[in-house]
Amino acid sequence: MSEPSLEVLGLSYVYPDGHQALHDVDLHVHHGERVALLGPNGAGKTTLLLHLNGIFRPAAGTVRVAGLDITDESLMEVRRRVGIVFQDPDDQLFMPTVGQDVAFGPANFGVEGEELDRRVTEALGAVSMVDALERAPHHLSYGERRRVAIATVLAMRPEILVLDEPTSNLDPASRRELIDVLRGLPITQLLVTHDLPFALELCPRALVMDEGRIVAGDATVEILSDEALMKTHRLELPYRFDPRELGS
Repeated sequence: MSEPSLEVLGLSYVYPDGHQALHDVDLHVHHGERVALLGPNGAGKTTLLLHLNGIFRPAAGTVRVAGLDITDESLMEVRRRVGIVFQDPDDQLFMPTVGQDVAFGPANFGVEGEELDRRVTEALGAVSMVDALERAPHHLSYGERRRVAIATVLAMRPEILVLDEPTSNLDPASRRELIDVLRGLPITQLLVTHDLPFALELCPRALVMDEGRIVAGDATVEILSDEALMKTHRLELPYRFDPRELGS
Protein backbone atom coordinates (compact mmCIF):
# COMPACT_ATOMS: atom_id res chain seq x y z
CA MET A 1 0.00 0.00 0.00
CA SER A 2 0.99 3.66 -0.32
CA GLU A 3 2.51 5.62 2.54
CA PRO A 4 -0.18 6.14 5.21
CA SER A 5 -1.83 9.53 5.52
CA LEU A 6 -1.65 8.99 9.28
CA GLU A 7 0.79 6.70 11.06
CA VAL A 8 1.20 6.24 14.81
CA LEU A 9 4.07 4.06 16.00
CA GLY A 10 4.74 2.99 19.59
CA LEU A 11 2.89 5.97 21.03
CA SER A 12 2.84 6.25 24.81
CA TYR A 13 1.71 9.14 26.98
CA VAL A 14 1.79 9.80 30.71
CA TYR A 15 -0.21 12.62 32.32
CA PRO A 16 1.54 14.88 34.84
CA ASP A 17 -0.22 13.04 37.69
CA GLY A 18 1.52 9.82 36.64
CA HIS A 19 -1.46 8.18 34.94
CA GLN A 20 -0.37 6.41 31.76
CA ALA A 21 -3.13 7.05 29.23
CA LEU A 22 -1.54 5.47 26.14
CA HIS A 23 0.54 2.31 25.92
CA ASP A 24 2.57 1.58 22.77
CA VAL A 25 -0.22 2.51 20.35
CA ASP A 26 0.22 1.61 16.68
CA LEU A 27 -2.25 2.56 13.95
CA HIS A 28 -2.33 3.66 10.33
CA VAL A 29 -4.93 5.25 8.10
CA HIS A 30 -4.32 5.31 4.37
CA HIS A 31 -5.31 7.95 1.86
CA GLY A 32 -9.07 7.99 1.24
CA GLU A 33 -9.94 5.56 4.04
CA ARG A 34 -12.71 6.10 6.57
CA VAL A 35 -11.76 4.33 9.79
CA ALA A 36 -13.75 4.15 13.03
CA LEU A 37 -12.02 4.28 16.41
CA LEU A 38 -14.22 2.55 18.98
CA GLY A 39 -13.90 1.98 22.69
CA PRO A 40 -15.47 2.60 26.08
CA ASN A 41 -15.22 5.85 28.00
CA GLY A 42 -11.75 6.27 29.47
CA ALA A 43 -10.10 4.12 26.82
CA GLY A 44 -7.69 6.88 25.78
CA LYS A 45 -9.34 7.88 22.52
CA THR A 46 -9.42 11.63 23.20
CA THR A 47 -5.84 11.57 24.47
CA LEU A 48 -4.84 9.91 21.22
CA LEU A 49 -6.69 12.53 19.17
CA LEU A 50 -4.85 15.33 20.92
CA HIS A 51 -1.57 13.83 19.70
CA LEU A 52 -2.62 13.88 16.05
CA ASN A 53 -2.00 17.60 15.58
CA GLY A 54 0.56 18.17 18.31
CA ILE A 55 -1.66 19.45 21.14
CA PHE A 56 -0.06 16.68 23.22
CA ARG A 57 3.46 15.39 22.63
CA PRO A 58 4.29 11.70 23.17
CA ALA A 59 6.36 10.35 26.02
CA ALA A 60 7.55 7.73 23.54
CA GLY A 61 6.84 6.84 19.93
CA THR A 62 6.02 8.93 16.87
CA VAL A 63 3.06 10.44 15.06
CA ARG A 64 3.54 10.97 11.33
CA VAL A 65 1.14 12.92 9.12
CA ALA A 66 1.56 12.70 5.34
CA GLY A 67 5.16 11.68 5.95
CA LEU A 68 5.83 14.54 8.41
CA ASP A 69 6.93 13.80 11.96
CA ILE A 70 5.41 16.22 14.45
CA THR A 71 8.19 18.57 15.51
CA ASP A 72 8.35 22.22 16.53
CA GLU A 73 9.32 23.03 12.96
CA SER A 74 6.53 21.03 11.29
CA LEU A 75 3.77 21.79 13.81
CA MET A 76 1.96 24.50 11.83
CA GLU A 77 1.92 22.43 8.63
CA VAL A 78 0.75 19.34 10.54
CA ARG A 79 -2.13 21.34 12.03
CA ARG A 80 -3.11 22.45 8.56
CA ARG A 81 -3.07 18.86 7.31
CA VAL A 82 -4.98 17.33 10.24
CA GLY A 83 -8.38 18.90 10.87
CA ILE A 84 -9.96 17.93 14.19
CA VAL A 85 -13.69 18.48 14.68
CA PHE A 86 -14.42 18.37 18.40
CA GLN A 87 -17.52 16.88 20.01
CA ASP A 88 -19.15 20.24 20.81
CA PRO A 89 -19.42 22.44 17.70
CA ASP A 90 -19.65 25.54 19.89
CA ASP A 91 -15.98 24.99 20.78
CA GLN A 92 -15.17 25.91 17.16
CA LEU A 93 -17.76 28.60 16.38
CA PHE A 94 -17.09 32.00 17.94
CA MET A 95 -17.37 34.63 15.19
CA PRO A 96 -20.44 36.80 14.47
CA THR A 97 -21.32 34.98 11.23
CA VAL A 98 -20.89 31.54 9.74
CA GLY A 99 -18.80 32.94 6.89
CA GLN A 100 -16.39 34.61 9.30
CA ASP A 101 -16.04 31.39 11.29
CA VAL A 102 -15.19 29.39 8.18
CA ALA A 103 -12.76 32.05 6.97
CA PHE A 104 -10.95 32.33 10.31
CA GLY A 105 -8.53 29.41 9.91
CA PRO A 106 -7.27 30.02 6.36
CA ALA A 107 -7.12 33.79 6.98
CA ASN A 108 -4.73 33.12 9.84
CA PHE A 109 -2.56 31.17 7.42
CA GLY A 110 -2.37 34.17 5.11
CA VAL A 111 -5.15 33.29 2.65
CA GLU A 112 -7.06 36.39 1.55
CA GLY A 113 -9.19 37.98 -1.16
CA GLU A 114 -10.83 35.83 -3.82
CA GLU A 115 -9.01 32.71 -2.70
CA LEU A 116 -10.37 33.08 0.83
CA ASP A 117 -13.89 33.66 -0.50
CA ARG A 118 -13.55 30.58 -2.70
CA ARG A 119 -12.46 28.41 0.22
CA VAL A 120 -15.36 29.57 2.37
CA THR A 121 -17.89 28.89 -0.39
CA GLU A 122 -16.40 25.48 -1.22
CA ALA A 123 -16.28 24.40 2.44
CA LEU A 124 -19.86 25.44 3.10
CA GLY A 125 -20.95 23.82 -0.15
CA ALA A 126 -19.37 20.54 0.93
CA VAL A 127 -21.61 20.47 4.02
CA SER A 128 -24.71 21.93 2.30
CA MET A 129 -24.62 25.15 4.33
CA VAL A 130 -23.90 27.87 1.74
CA ASP A 131 -27.21 29.58 2.49
CA ALA A 132 -26.07 30.13 6.09
CA LEU A 133 -23.09 32.29 5.09
CA GLU A 134 -24.38 35.48 6.74
CA ARG A 135 -26.23 33.84 9.62
CA ALA A 136 -25.14 33.93 13.25
CA PRO A 137 -23.95 30.46 14.32
CA HIS A 138 -26.02 30.55 17.53
CA HIS A 139 -29.18 30.87 15.41
CA LEU A 140 -28.53 27.52 13.73
CA SER A 141 -29.78 24.15 14.89
CA TYR A 142 -27.32 21.85 16.62
CA GLY A 143 -26.97 19.68 13.52
CA GLU A 144 -26.35 22.73 11.35
CA ARG A 145 -23.69 23.97 13.76
CA ARG A 146 -22.04 20.57 13.56
CA ARG A 147 -21.83 20.85 9.79
CA VAL A 148 -20.49 24.40 9.96
CA ALA A 149 -17.82 23.22 12.42
CA ILE A 150 -16.77 20.66 9.82
CA ALA A 151 -16.67 23.43 7.20
CA THR A 152 -14.29 25.48 9.38
CA VAL A 153 -11.87 22.58 9.15
CA LEU A 154 -12.45 21.84 5.46
CA ALA A 155 -11.60 25.45 4.59
CA MET A 156 -8.03 24.65 5.67
CA ARG A 157 -7.96 21.92 2.99
CA PRO A 158 -6.63 19.26 5.36
CA GLU A 159 -5.42 15.86 4.29
CA ILE A 160 -7.10 14.10 7.21
CA LEU A 161 -10.39 14.85 8.92
CA VAL A 162 -10.70 13.62 12.52
CA LEU A 163 -14.12 13.74 14.17
CA ASP A 164 -14.77 13.20 17.87
CA GLU A 165 -18.24 11.75 18.54
CA PRO A 166 -19.77 13.43 15.48
CA THR A 167 -23.32 12.12 16.06
CA SER A 168 -23.62 13.07 19.74
CA ASN A 169 -26.81 15.05 20.48
CA LEU A 170 -28.07 14.80 16.89
CA ASP A 171 -31.67 13.94 16.09
CA PRO A 172 -32.22 11.17 13.50
CA ALA A 173 -32.67 13.58 10.56
CA SER A 174 -29.51 15.53 11.44
CA ARG A 175 -27.62 12.27 11.89
CA ARG A 176 -28.67 11.15 8.40
CA GLU A 177 -27.64 14.52 6.93
CA LEU A 178 -24.24 14.17 8.59
CA ILE A 179 -23.75 10.67 7.22
CA ASP A 180 -24.52 11.93 3.71
CA VAL A 181 -22.05 14.83 4.14
CA LEU A 182 -19.22 12.62 5.39
CA ARG A 183 -19.80 10.00 2.74
CA GLY A 184 -19.49 12.69 0.07
CA LEU A 185 -16.17 14.09 1.28
CA PRO A 186 -13.16 12.87 -0.75
CA ILE A 187 -10.85 13.03 2.25
CA THR A 188 -9.26 10.58 4.68
CA GLN A 189 -11.37 10.31 7.83
CA LEU A 190 -10.84 8.97 11.34
CA LEU A 191 -14.11 8.88 13.29
CA VAL A 192 -14.15 8.40 17.05
CA THR A 193 -17.62 7.26 18.00
CA HIS A 194 -19.83 5.31 20.40
CA ASP A 195 -22.48 5.18 17.66
CA LEU A 196 -21.75 1.68 16.37
CA PRO A 197 -24.38 1.59 13.58
CA PHE A 198 -22.95 4.93 12.36
CA ALA A 199 -19.46 3.41 12.35
CA LEU A 200 -20.69 0.40 10.41
CA GLU A 201 -22.51 2.48 7.81
CA LEU A 202 -19.58 4.80 7.11
CA CYS A 203 -16.37 2.97 7.92
CA PRO A 204 -15.26 -0.27 6.27
CA ARG A 205 -12.53 -0.69 8.90
CA ALA A 206 -12.55 -0.20 12.66
CA LEU A 207 -10.08 -0.15 15.52
CA VAL A 208 -10.97 -0.91 19.14
CA MET A 209 -9.16 0.92 21.91
CA ASP A 210 -9.27 0.06 25.60
CA GLU A 211 -7.10 0.96 28.59
CA GLY A 212 -4.80 3.01 26.37
CA ARG A 213 -4.12 0.23 23.85
CA ILE A 214 -5.36 -0.74 20.40
CA VAL A 215 -6.79 -4.17 21.17
CA ALA A 216 -8.38 -5.07 17.82
CA GLY A 217 -8.51 -3.98 14.21
CA ASP A 218 -10.56 -5.54 11.43
CA ALA A 219 -13.43 -4.95 9.04
CA THR A 220 -16.08 -3.08 11.02
CA VAL A 221 -18.70 -5.76 10.45
CA GLU A 222 -16.32 -8.39 11.86
CA ILE A 223 -15.55 -6.27 14.93
CA LEU A 224 -19.23 -5.67 15.67
CA SER A 225 -20.11 -9.32 15.09
CA ASP A 226 -17.53 -10.60 17.59
CA GLU A 227 -19.68 -10.97 20.69
CA ALA A 228 -16.79 -11.88 22.99
CA LEU A 229 -14.72 -8.89 21.86
CA MET A 230 -17.67 -6.55 22.22
CA LYS A 231 -18.48 -7.75 25.74
CA THR A 232 -14.87 -7.65 26.91
CA HIS A 233 -14.46 -4.04 25.82
CA ARG A 234 -17.90 -2.77 26.87
CA LEU A 235 -19.22 -2.11 23.39
CA GLU A 236 -22.93 -2.63 22.92
CA LEU A 237 -25.13 -2.57 19.83
CA PRO A 238 -28.73 -1.37 19.85
CA TYR A 239 -31.33 -3.99 20.74
CA ARG A 240 -31.76 -6.53 17.93
CA PHE A 241 -29.32 -4.70 15.65
CA ASP A 242 -27.62 -7.22 13.35
CA PRO A 243 -24.32 -5.82 11.98
CA ARG A 244 -24.10 -8.52 9.33
CA GLU A 245 -27.45 -7.50 7.91
CA LEU A 246 -26.37 -3.87 7.43
CA GLY A 247 -22.80 -4.78 6.51
CA SER A 248 -23.79 -7.24 3.79
